[in-house]
Amino acid sequence: MRQYSGFGSAEATNRRFRFLIKQGQTGLSVAFDLPTQLGYDSDSPRAEGEVGRVGVPISSVEDMRLLFQGIKLGMVSTSMTINATAAIMLAMYAAVGTSQGVPLSRLRGTTQNDILKEYIARNTYIFPPEQSLRLSVDIIEFCAKQMPMWHPISISGYHIRESGSSAVQELAYAFANAEEYVRACIKRGLEVDDFAPHLSFFFACHNDFLEEIAKFRAARRIWAHMMKEKFHSKNPESMKLRFHTQTSGETLTAQQPQNNIVRVAIQALGAVLGGTQSLHTNSLDEALSLPTEEAVKIALRTQQIIAFESGVTKAIDPLGGSFYVESLTNKIESEAKAEIHQVDKLGGAVKAIQSGYIQNQIRDSAFKRQMGIESRANKIVGVNVYVDPKPYHITLHKIAPAAVRRQISRTKAFKRKRHKTRLLRSLRKLQKALEDDINVMPLIISAVKSGGTTGEISDVIREEYGEFHPKTII
Repeated sequence: MRQYSGFGSAEATNRRFRFLIKQGQTGLSVAFDLPTQLGYDSDSPRAEGEVGRVGVPISSVEDMRLLFQGIKLGMVSTSMTINATAAIMLAMYAAVGTSQGVPLSRLRGTTQNDILKEYIARNTYIFPPEQSLRLSVDIIEFCAKQMPMWHPISISGYHIRESGSSAVQELAYAFANAEEYVRACIKRGLEVDDFAPHLSFFFACHNDFLEEIAKFRAARRIWAHMMKEKFHSKNPESMKLRFHTQTSGETLTAQQPQNNIVRVAIQALGAVLGGTQSLHTNSLDEALSLPTEEAVKIALRTQQIIAFESGVTKAIDPLGGSFYVESLTNKIESEAKAEIHQVDKLGGAVKAIQSGYIQNQIRDSAFKRQMGIESRANKIVGVNVYVDPKPYHITLHKIAPAAVRRQISRTKAFKRKRHKTRLLRSLRKLQKALEDDINVMPLIISAVKSGGTTGEISDVIREEYGEFHPKTII
């Protein structure tokens, strides 16, 4: 069970973490704010108006230390929604862990680190695809050797689905990206069975209950066949699909938001029946704002009722053998494999992204769905059927301006008190490692411990790699 936290400030998020732990939470998950995801410090002019808006701002190792104040990192598993600056956030987390006396080998959690889907769906990338892929592989390699309990990547179909793809496209493009990561790791010199057991996946669960269950069943088959037949894995652990599921934010409505409790419950049950190992349930108010504590509690209780009261956890594959579910599983597997083959014919995921093929396919799917909603062929309760004439008012979470000001002031104060010579030395070493094409994770950890900030370390990488500006896709 996981619930996302991350808003306003490290202090506020720390309080939310403590609240969730008291409510019986077994894993923590943190989303970072937009400046952090794009490699800017909270005091940067480019961050103005965005600090803490959609996640927690982390500019320095002191911010990370404050985020987990009073929480023993050796006792929790932490999932981080971070991609372009994943190496920096992992380095800061590792630095805090070691300062608590927790060795790297005992830290547990996941970095999303799936940069390829950023070019497809989310657009919070910084560097060009090839160079970004190199950084993702650096994390995978480092964790395989130094952090065996850490999942270095969570290959995401979730964001692809939330951008408007079909269930088939969600699987196809997530696994096409996975192929690209596996090939890059093998090219680096890693043996497939040395890193593949540490790979994890992240899928969405939408409202079509039986289709979603079949999708998860098909996903396990696709991954097992891919690892055995394409990459000649010998270790059964490499063929196991480890995946986290989040209920669909895209399906939640601002109209009649209490209906979202029902949607989330149906989606969460579908994910469990489909075999997910980890689950996040969205809150009823997320179409309107970051969730309130009351909304988060309802979302968490939804998971707990399914886990402890429904009885569905007594069977591994409760719907296995259903004629319809088996037929639907076969259909989704076949169609997803066909689309993966199409991406392979284009030269793999990176080339398919650069050509705009994947983005165009998702765009067409999203347009078709929207037309269905507008024509009422796809019925959405409270939106195009059973509409209430009066708006429904609920209490929303608001970001405190004072918290943002404190974060900016703390970032400036942190920069003033550092040992500048030591910092510059560590940044130069990082720059040299980038030029020499060696694994940069140890150098980023060193830079973080020397006082390097998210923006400063990102700027060193920007100077070497440049920034990515996509072509207009028609």
